[in-house]
Amino acid sequence: MAKAKKAKVDDYRSLSIEALNERIADEEVRLKKTKFSHAVNPVENPLSIKTQRRAIARLKTEQRKRALGL
Repeated sequence: MAKAKKAKVDDYRSLSIEALNERIADEEVRLKKTKFSHAVNPVENPLSIKTQRRAIARLKTEQRKRALGL
């Protein structure tokens, strides 16, 4: 499982700043849609909301690292 997470982090690091910003925006829209559909009608896998939140957090962490120059 750790290897899969490592691959995701490496994928995020390889993105350009513009692509990173676009990906964050897309993921946030997707999360909002999932949350709304879950409120109206339960989603098959409610853990997908948790996974999406974590993906957004990883992307924002990478964005912040770049802003700080780390």
